[in-house]
Amino acid sequence: MPTLEATTTVAIDPELAFAVSQTHGELRLRWDRFIRAERLLDGATSQGKGVRTWTRHRWGMPMVSECVSFHPPSHTGMHMTEGPWFFERFAGGWRFKAADDGGTLVSWRYSFACRPAWLAPLAEWIGAKVLQREIRARLDGFAAGCADPEVLDAVRSGRRS
Repeated sequence: MPTLEATTTVAIDPELAFAVSQTHGELRLRWDRFIRAERLLDGATSQGKGVRTWTRHRWGMPMVSECVSFHPPSHTGMHMTEGPWFFERFAGGWRFKAADDGGTLVSWRYSFACRPAWLAPLAEWIGAKVLQREIRARLDGFAAGCADPEVLDAVRSGRRS
């Protein structure tokens, strides 16, 4: 099962960086280039363990994920419960650690397995190439969001969408 990771440092503290990562709706679309649409499900108004999220990828593929780990401001994790036919499994995790310069070291990790089994070796090789670019671009978008005054002002005021 391939595992991919990307890291960056942002110039805000871990609490604020974590909060930016948990934005949703229109506020999230300001920085998250990975998605075209996103919403919390089942009446949830904020992220937390057990919360499900519907996301439409920028290429049009929908996915429902469930938050399986939620520990502000250090880490959070999710796994796919419904998604594209070619993913047997998909999971992601984000980690936030105080950097020596007062900023935050941010690491995002994806792991996935493809189906059908006979195609998995090739599909996972291709998927690793595509998703490595995606995770890097998504993290770059997150870093831009962590420097966006509108995103930061909204998060500081308690608004997450």
